Amino acid sequence: MRSHRPATGVLGAVATISIAAVAAALVTQHVFDMQPCPWCVLQRLVFLLIAAAALLGVAWRSASGQRTAAAGVMVVAGLGVAAALWQHFVAAASASCNLTLADRIMSATTLDARLPGVFAAYASCADAKVKLLGLPYELWSLGLFAALAGTGAWLLFSRLRLR
Repeated sequence: MRSHRPATGVLGAVATISIAAVAAALVTQHVFDMQPCPWCVLQRLVFLLIAAAALLGVAWRSASGQRTAAAGVMVVAGLGVAAALWQHFVAAASASCNLTLADRIMSATTLDARLPGVFAAYASCADAKVKLLGLPYELWSLGLFAALAGTGAWLLFSRLRLR
């Protein structure tokens, strides 16, 4: 059964939502002074990688291109789920999250030095442990990553029409 919504529209929505998640994180950092930890900024990078994968599918409109993009969204969002879970259950319980995997990844990309307003960590994981509308911040990311991974899986295995 074919859907009436083209895959490019869904991939465009995935990209928009992912970029909006980073924009929301930047607003909470720069307007509401909620400083990010290394795992927070790593998750920002993951959201942007999801957006890049989705935009690849928007630009590459063949069925194979869109399936490749959907697989990329699914895999990268799965990594985001893992990062959010690690932040919630391990890093947030630690007094310091210095020199963790998240720190090493961000240092290796040099994004923390080139774009510090977006990718530099200014708080420890314990200090960055805040709630937004009653839920820990990382659980909001976890829910969005899970939804994006599910969307990627749905796109990968569905038969949406191409446009």
